[in-house]
Amino acid sequence: MKNNHNFALTTLVLAMGFQAHAQDVENKNNATEVEQDVEQILIVGTRTDRDSKGATGLTMEINETPQSISVINAEQIKNFSIDNINDAMQLATGITVEKGETNRTRFTARGFDIQNTQVDGIGLPNSWGLVTGAVESYGYEEIEVIRGANGQLTGVGNSSGTINYVRKRPTNKNEGEVGVTLGSYDSKRLQADYSMLLTESGSWAARLVAAVEDSGSYLDALEDDRAYVSFVVDGQLTDNSTLAAGFSYQDANSDGVMWGGLSLAYADGTQAEFDVSTSPTQDWTMWDAANNNIFVEYSYSFDNDWEIKTTYNHQNSDDQSKLLYVYDALGAFDSATNLGLVALPGRYDSEFNANLFDVTVKGGFDLAGKTHELMFGVSTSKSTAESFTNMAIASAPYFSYYGSTVAYAPAFPYSTSSDALPEPEWEDQIRYSDLDVTLTRVFGSTKLNVTDDLFFIAGINAIDYSREGDNSGVAVNNQESEISPYVAATYSINDDINVYASYSDIYQPLDQYDIDGEFLDPSKGVNFEIGVKSQWFDDALLTTFAVFSAEQENIAVYAGANAAGFAYYEGTTQDTEGFELEVFGNIAENLNVNFAYTYLDIKDENGDETSAWEPENTVKFSADYALPQLPELSLGLGGKWQSDVENAAGTVKQDSYLLVNAFARWNVSKALSVQANINNLTDEKYITSLKNIGYYGAPVEASVGVTYSF
Repeated sequence: MKNNHNFALTTLVLAMGFQAHAQDVENKNNATEVEQDVEQILIVGTRTDRDSKGATGLTMEINETPQSISVINAEQIKNFSIDNINDAMQLATGITVEKGETNRTRFTARGFDIQNTQVDGIGLPNSWGLVTGAVESYGYEEIEVIRGANGQLTGVGNSSGTINYVRKRPTNKNEGEVGVTLGSYDSKRLQADYSMLLTESGSWAARLVAAVEDSGSYLDALEDDRAYVSFVVDGQLTDNSTLAAGFSYQDANSDGVMWGGLSLAYADGTQAEFDVSTSPTQDWTMWDAANNNIFVEYSYSFDNDWEIKTTYNHQNSDDQSKLLYVYDALGAFDSATNLGLVALPGRYDSEFNANLFDVTVKGGFDLAGKTHELMFGVSTSKSTAESFTNMAIASAPYFSYYGSTVAYAPAFPYSTSSDALPEPEWEDQIRYSDLDVTLTRVFGSTKLNVTDDLFFIAGINAIDYSREGDNSGVAVNNQESEISPYVAATYSINDDINVYASYSDIYQPLDQYDIDGEFLDPSKGVNFEIGVKSQWFDDALLTTFAVFSAEQENIAVYAGANAAGFAYYEGTTQDTEGFELEVFGNIAENLNVNFAYTYLDIKDENGDETSAWEPENTVKFSADYALPQLPELSLGLGGKWQSDVENAAGTVKQDSYLLVNAFARWNVSKALSVQANINNLTDEKYITSLKNIGYYGAPVEASVGVTYSF
C-alpha cells in the first residue's frame, strides 16, 4: 500500500537544491550589499524574535521566566539525527513518551497527559493528548517544552505542560542544505531546506523545507513512508509592520500497524516474553494520515514600542485505517499454549477541521517611576470532528460477540503475512461521531517591576467553551465558562541567580465519556511551583531547580466497555509532587552538555501511590564534544535512564533500564559533512509503555547521512 507521491516530492527536493546553488552563485557579487541592507531594515521586524513567552505571553528570557522551560534546539536535533516529534520529545526534560501502539503516542509530564500544543505560540488543545503517526520535525527550528499548568497559554489545560513548536522562518540571506540518510531496516531519507531573499533590499524572504522518507522496521510487517513540505514567506509592509504566511503538508502512510500493543500478561499471572520484533498485526492493516496547516500573521509596532499581532491558523487532517486489536478479552491467555487471545478488526476514518483567530496587544507603561509591561488579547477557535466506521461482517473466521465482530487468534505469536487472521469483509460506512467545538478566550497579564531585582506577574484568563453534536448516538450539548487566575514572582539575588514562585488554576474540558455516553465534567485543580535558575560561565551554562505540586479532580481513567462495546471512563482525583534539576549549555570549550533529573510522586484521593506506569525517577542526558586537535570531528552521547514501572493491574513489570545513543560527525569541508548515528548502543530490551500496554522498543540501530550546505 505504498504511495507513489515520494517520487514527485523527491524530484522537488533535488530541484530545489540545485536551483538554490545556482541562485547563490548568481548573487555572490552583491551578497555584501544585500546583507548590509537586511541589517538596517529588520530593526523593527518580528521574524527574528525568538524570546520565550513562557506561561504569560510577556517577553522574558528563560532564566527569569517563573516556570520550568526546556528547549530542544536545532543542534540537538541534528546531532541525534532526529526526524520526528516522538524522538525529539525523548530529549525533553520531564517528558515521558508513551508508545502504546505503533501509530499513536502520548507525551506525559508530571503525571498528566500533555494535551496542549502550539506552533509559534498559537494552537488548539489536543484534548485526548494523542499524537497520530510520526510527525515530521524538520520544519521546526526548535521545540519549547513548558511544564506545569498552562491556562495562561491556551485557556484550558492540566498540570502537565505545553509543547510549542517554533517554525523555520526565512533567514536574512540565501542559504540552504540537502541531506541524504541511509539506515537500518532499509531506511532511506532525503531532505532539503532553502531560505531565499525575494527582494534586492532583503525586506522580503521565503523558506522552503521538504523531506521524504521510506523505511521498514524491526517490528514484523511494519513499513512506513512519509512526505513533508512547508513554505513560509515573510517581510515588511512598512517600517513598522510585517506580514508572514505559510503552509505545511504531511502525508504519512503505514502498513502492518499495531492497534493496541502486545498481550504481556498470561491468565495465570505470569508475564509473557517475546522477541523484540513480535507484533500482533497482519499485513492487511494500514493507517494513512494527511495533515494540512495554513497560517497568516500580521504585526504592527507603534512608535511607543507597543505592538499588535493578529494571527489566523487553519488545521485540517484526514485519517484512514484498517486495524486489528488482539488482546486477552476473556482472561484466557494460556502460558502453556499461547492460545486464548481474541482478535477485533476495525476500520475507521476521521476528518478534523479547525480555524483559530488570535489578536494580542502588548507594550510597556510607566508607573511609580518604573517601566512595566502589559499584554491582553482575545482568541476564538472553531473545530469540527467527524468519525466514521465500517463494521466487519461476521463470516469465518469472524463471528458476532456482544455486538462486536471478533475471532479467536491462533497461538501467539503467529505469522503476520500468512493470513492467520485475514481481512474481513466490511459493511457500509456509517458516521458515529460528529462534534463542533468552539472556544472563545479573553486573556491578559502584566509584569510589574517593583524594584530592579523583583517583579510580579498577574494574569487572568476567561473562556467560554461549547461542544455540540452527536457521539455514538448520544446527543451532546455542553456549555462551560471559567475564569482562571495566574500569579507569579521572580527575584534576582544577583546578576546570575533568580528565584521564583508561581500559582495557577487548572481547567480542562474532557473528551472522555461515561458508561451512558455522556461526556465527563471538566477537570479542575490548582498548580504550585517554586524554583531557582542560575547562569554560569558568562551565561554559557544555565542550571534550574524546580519543586512542583498539583491537585487535580476528575481526571479521566479507563473504566471498561459498555454493552455496545465502546470504552467508557470515570473521573478520579490525583495529587502530584516532585522536583526537577536541569543543566544545559557549555561547561568547557568545545563541550556542550544537557543533564536533567526528574522525581515524581503521584497519589490518589486516598493518599495511595498510583499511576505506577510513570517512572518515579528519570534521568536524561546528552553531550557533544569537538576535538581541539581535530575540530572538524564532533562526537557525542545521549540517552535516558528510568526507574522500574508496572501497569495498573501490576501484572506486567518493566525493570529500570538505560538507553544510550551515539553520534560522530566529520565536517569534510565547509559545505560537506558526514554523520553516523547508533541508537540503543547496548541493545537494551524494554517495553515502550505500560500505561496502555505497549511493545518492545527498537534494538540497536544505525544510520549514515551526508549533508551538503550552500
